[in-house]
Amino acid sequence: MADVTLSDIRKSYGAVKTIHGVDLDIKDGEFVVLVGPSGCGKSTLLRMIAGLETITGGTLKISDRVVNELDPKDRDIAMVFQSYALYPHMTVATNMGFSLEHRGAAKTEIAERVKWAAGILGLTDLLDRYPRQLSGGQRQRVAMGRAIVRNPQVFLFDEPLSNLDAKLRVVMRGEIKALHQKLKTTTIYVTHDQVEAMTMADRIVVLNGGKVEQIGAPLELYDHPANRFVAGFIGSPSMNFLTGTITKEGFQTSGAVVPLPKVTDTVIGQAAVYGVRPEHFRLDNHPDYASVRAEIVLIEPMGSETQVTMKLGDTLVAGVFRERINGSPGDMIHVSLDIDSIHLFSEDGTTRLN
Repeated sequence: MADVTLSDIRKSYGAVKTIHGVDLDIKDGEFVVLVGPSGCGKSTLLRMIAGLETITGGTLKISDRVVNELDPKDRDIAMVFQSYALYPHMTVATNMGFSLEHRGAAKTEIAERVKWAAGILGLTDLLDRYPRQLSGGQRQRVAMGRAIVRNPQVFLFDEPLSNLDAKLRVVMRGEIKALHQKLKTTTIYVTHDQVEAMTMADRIVVLNGGKVEQIGAPLELYDHPANRFVAGFIGSPSMNFLTGTITKEGFQTSGAVVPLPKVTDTVIGQAAVYGVRPEHFRLDNHPDYASVRAEIVLIEPMGSETQVTMKLGDTLVAGVFRERINGSPGDMIHVSLDIDSIHLFSEDGTTRLN
């Protein structure tokens, strides 16, 4: 196991800059998730750590070694790819032990390591099968087993669950997290799925346009996003945003005034962005100072909760309620907002105001 340190890491393809000076300290045994939209640079950054992409600038250290110029095989890392990359003509056991065989390990050592990894991953009864005889989840376990047998200092995962169906993704992310808790190997995991990031990570690194927007524990990012981009990316359903002006009476948006948390006098009169998560609305049939009127646009019963698209002033917002709501599009309802969970950002979205 090892620390991984990125210092001012940069990547350019000719004149095109894709990674713009990333600084990141990953502790020994930590599970860190790189998350962001497609094209944000997360997979490029992971491939630079793996040695599959050259580093244009900055320093990458694994433990105390600078590895910028080292070949992938010399970095003591193991990578699990999105496409399982299994050899179709080899059995599960042979696939899992191939890297050890390639390095000249003794057959007895290979057999022991494969048996050990198979036991951890529930593959013991599948060792004689071929990839074509396995389900998607089983193939992904084999790909993980191939990484585990090497006992590397660092595991790298590049969107390993994106080819699986929704139900299997939930199962596999639990298995990967349980595997990390058992092995305690430093793990860097790339995904575009913020639910995966929230449920698996010790810390999340939110990337956008090749830059780090925020680093923190999942609930830290959820409760205190540094800017509008992070606020909108973390959380499902995503945060609602209203544009308007901060006044003494509340937040003045088009067609409505919504309640504000405490703010300093210096921001009164300032144009801003008001953020509220769908789950921070509360159904309220008795309006008071914290309530607003909203028009129902769409009701989606989900069983344990009800998702409602509603018009707040002139803005469409989403609300998630524990109650089962009897209403129809066009009906008016009163909703109150959890004042302590309101987020205020500068007009351009780059700065948090509360």
